[in-house]
Amino acid sequence: MSDFIARRPVWSLVILIAIALLAFLIFAVWTPWMELTFGRKRVFLSALFNGITLGGLYFLVASGFTLIFGLMRNVNLAHGSLYLFGGYVGYSIGNLTGSWFAALIGAFVIVALAGILMQVLLFRWMEGQDLRQTLVTIGLSIIVADLLLWGYGGDTFQVTTPDWLSGPVQLPFIVALRSNGEAVMMMYPLVRIAILVGAIILGVAMWLALNRTRIGMLVRAGVDDRDMLSATGVRVQLVFIMVFAFGAGLAGLAGVVGGTFQSLQPGEDTKILLSSLVVVIVGGMGSIPGAAMGALIVGIAEQFGSVYMPTYAVMLTFVIMVVVLAIRPQGLAAVRR
Repeated sequence: MSDFIARRPVWSLVILIAIALLAFLIFAVWTPWMELTFGRKRVFLSALFNGITLGGLYFLVASGFTLIFGLMRNVNLAHGSLYLFGGYVGYSIGNLTGSWFAALIGAFVIVALAGILMQVLLFRWMEGQDLRQTLVTIGLSIIVADLLLWGYGGDTFQVTTPDWLSGPVQLPFIVALRSNGEAVMMMYPLVRIAILVGAIILGVAMWLALNRTRIGMLVRAGVDDRDMLSATGVRVQLVFIMVFAFGAGLAGLAGVVGGTFQSLQPGEDTKILLSSLVVVIVGGMGSIPGAAMGALIVGIAEQFGSVYMPTYAVMLTFVIMVVVLAIRPQGLAAVRR
């Protein structure tokens, strides 16, 4: 942190001012002129927290994508299809068992197995061939989307939220004052908060696994110099298969999460793939902190865009991506190699 401040004092000052302004907008009681400028505080806070929790969902998808694409150099444009497939699988398992945790675990395992098949049958024979990987996975995503449409139809589904996550919870933020001076506190869905906490815990665990364990060392060594690692007796292909399976399983798990507080329907695979691409490009390929940063930026931008400028909300995330590419092409938190 001190190195960043020393190297970029201007950016550090801008970030500090932005954080202070955001904290003031969150905790202060809004005056009439503030409501005239920003709208109702309830709407502002809802957009902010919706963006943060949506960023948690994007992180779950993009973290698996950055493992496969940014770290292993496998161009998997069928990652969005794995998300939708996992969501539908979780929906089916949840209906059969009545357990949300069974849906999460089942979707992770089944989609991870599908990832193993993809790695062994497809990517193993196309290593280093980016164009071929792109074309093959695009075709695979179309096939999977049609199969899911055939199996589940064009209806919208939602994974049942468990009872212990249902309902709102009170947050310590004042959204308005009644005529008698009593403060009105913000209420927010508990399931979104739980998903955000889960994404944070998973992100920290993944970063520790990649940077503080022997498995992470083997993965990074295999990416940097596969031949040398193979010469030491390590089965690099098996390591890559496991990493690919984990990344695919995260997409399946995210499908259940997304189906819990949003919905599952045809076309979600393309939407989540585009969002994941933007997140990885903004944050930096192969970086777990970069995926978290990019997911947070994209999620907040989407929600504030839909509230304050709905006509141009779709363009906002791509404008952010273009700006990042122009200023820092490697991403905001790219891994140095």
